Amino acid sequence: MTAPILRQLDELRTTTAPWLRAGGRIGVVPTMGALHDGHLSLVAAAKMACDHVIVTIFVNPRQFNNPEDLANYPRTETEDARKLARFDVDALWVPDADQVYPDGFATTVSVSGLTDVMDGAYRPGHFDGVATVVTKLFTQTSATDAFFGEKDFQQLLIVRRLAADLDLGVTVHGCPTIRDIDGLALSSRNLLLSDRARTMAPRLHDEMEEIAAGLSRGEDFEPLREAAIARLLTAGFTQVDYLDLRAQSDLRSVQDTAQPARLFAAAHLAGVRLIDNIAV
Repeated sequence: MTAPILRQLDELRTTTAPWLRAGGRIGVVPTMGALHDGHLSLVAAAKMACDHVIVTIFVNPRQFNNPEDLANYPRTETEDARKLARFDVDALWVPDADQVYPDGFATTVSVSGLTDVMDGAYRPGHFDGVATVVTKLFTQTSATDAFFGEKDFQQLLIVRRLAADLDLGVTVHGCPTIRDIDGLALSSRNLLLSDRARTMAPRLHDEMEEIAAGLSRGEDFEPLREAAIARLLTAGFTQVDYLDLRAQSDLRSVQDTAQPARLFAAAHLAGVRLIDNIAV
């Protein structure tokens, strides 16, 4: 069944009011649309855990530091609604821009520490935009639970931090990264890859797995990292923003896997920036 598409805040609050009176759990899956199986796995998790599920679709201009990137971001609302029909979600929150950022909007939510590294360093202002819109979406939907993919692991930690710090009353669930059969992490940005670039893109994950294997053999991280970057550039990647080994709990830089750690990467291929991370 196709869920109602809500665009005005008064519509959304009319919809959620009886759910709140009944005391049910409201799960929200925040997205920017162009839905793929990774997003749908979050919807499935929300349906299992909650009494009501809202999927949000909002291409948030405040988390793009490149206007061209914003303009090129895929927008597929009709197809997204079709994909969600089989999940029988309760509502799609597809707000008009003025419902999120009305005239005179002057507030920014900023999380320090976790935002200083990796994507926070390479995309100035990005995580302020994420934190601000996520806070708005949580309060607008009256969410009790929220579902995010581990593919954007840095984002997941930031959202958990802001939810705790601001006492939002939202439990933030992290769900496993969904990959294509060749290992490429599913992402809406994959739609922007040419056929040739799409065949090359899994190399990023392959090189990360190669590093993980080396670490498991007791090899030093830095030589493994340098060799992987060299191979990626030779294979056709134009730039590697970072290839970092960091503590899973707080993103501190580490050189070994004595504590739970993750390997993070961001690299450019044919004009598309790909990110990934794996536990090591």
